[in-house]
Amino acid sequence: MSSFGEAALAAAVGLRATPVEFVIFGLTLAGVAVFHRRPLLVALTGLAATGAYKLLVTGFAHGPGLAGLTAHAGHEAVLLGNLGLLLTGFALMASQFERSNIPEAMPRILPDGWTGGLALLGLVFAMSIFLDNIAAAVIGAVTARHVFHDKVGVGYLAAIVAAANAGGAGSVLGDTTTTMMWISGVSPLAVLKAFVAAGAALLVFGLPAAIQQHRYAPIQKHVPAEAPRIDRVRAGVVVFILLTLLAVNFAGNAWYPQHQDRAPWLGLSLWAALILTAPIRLPKLSVLGGAIKSALFLTALVATASLMPVDRLPEAGWRTAFGLGVLSSVFDNIPLTALALKQGGYDWGILAFAVGFGGSMMWFGSSAGVAVSTLFPKTRSVGAWLRRGWYVPIAYVAGFAVMLHLTGWTPSPTRAERPDAVPVTPPAVLDDALHRAGEAWRGLIRDLGDRWEVAVARPDPALFSPEPKP
Repeated sequence: MSSFGEAALAAAVGLRATPVEFVIFGLTLAGVAVFHRRPLLVALTGLAATGAYKLLVTGFAHGPGLAGLTAHAGHEAVLLGNLGLLLTGFALMASQFERSNIPEAMPRILPDGWTGGLALLGLVFAMSIFLDNIAAAVIGAVTARHVFHDKVGVGYLAAIVAAANAGGAGSVLGDTTTTMMWISGVSPLAVLKAFVAAGAALLVFGLPAAIQQHRYAPIQKHVPAEAPRIDRVRAGVVVFILLTLLAVNFAGNAWYPQHQDRAPWLGLSLWAALILTAPIRLPKLSVLGGAIKSALFLTALVATASLMPVDRLPEAGWRTAFGLGVLSSVFDNIPLTALALKQGGYDWGILAFAVGFGGSMMWFGSSAGVAVSTLFPKTRSVGAWLRRGWYVPIAYVAGFAVMLHLTGWTPSPTRAERPDAVPVTPPAVLDDALHRAGEAWRGLIRDLGDRWEVAVARPDPALFSPEPKP
């Protein structure tokens, strides 16, 4: 048999051995790339097809039939709820930021020329260290829209997403995957080395992206005299929302990791801050339409990825970590990170950069990219993203190589591998206040439930008696 025939036979055997779920998922991703004007429909179709196949044929990881589907949905509910709440909530926060007129004043701060575009990417990188990378990417995209007068290239938008993901890669507050590592007992210091790769990557993609954008539409240093003044109250609303997220993220993961899988606390806190500040400055509710579609798209992809029959990874090593980063551009990085944490034996700084930055290579590869696509629908093209943002994959390879060369592969244990580790306890005042608030809330719910049961069991006869005749 010829070498060509042997290769064809091997491919056919490999295709037969590939689980049907992966074939459906691959077709879904191909459909997103081809039908980029209908990504939500494609994603929902892929989810429905995968769910139906597992329901009728293979069953789920938690069991067969509807019981297995229900158990799986309950297991993924917090993750999907957080994604949906954050993407829709950040769209409202972006409108508050835009209407504060801060982006209009940014040309006064950023330098002229291509260095202004590079400085903006550095600002997004820095913000993502302390904020969620979705928030940093949204703020960066809104600012870019104003400083470049609505002429922002797809390549520069890809660079904004890459900057947000790079900044969050070395911070346990900056990315969902690094937060998962923190909850699992990985030391924040072990993740810090990801900044070595992130900094190198920023230089590799930042310079060509800034020059490319400058040629397309340069920053205008001059700010017209009639430019609107900064709305300090609305700016304060944005700051309050961001501080709320920062506080909830830190307190929950540092002091209450055992409660993190009970509710989508980060998303709920974002919406609580939005509702509390709405009477002061009402956000632009019309942006919710596009945000809801983007949130449904990403949650559908993540839900489909969670149905894949991936129960183990190759042996931990830098090659596996590199491959997981490449896979993260099309496959959700959250279940991959969960599997890596369960397996153990990883250098968590290298893995954090790989799965965090790797998603930047495709517009739907990270939640930050999907959030930016809500503001700029033209990014929803795989071809345009790769053609204009060609420097992002190069930056991934370069950053990974620099970090591996300078720091080496040094695995560190998680909490599961250190059963004698002493948990960090919150301040007594905060713990007591939260417990009191929880008891008050549970008491209120019980009281409302009792009243409802009484009302149903013994309805007021006056409600059903005929009206007296005049």
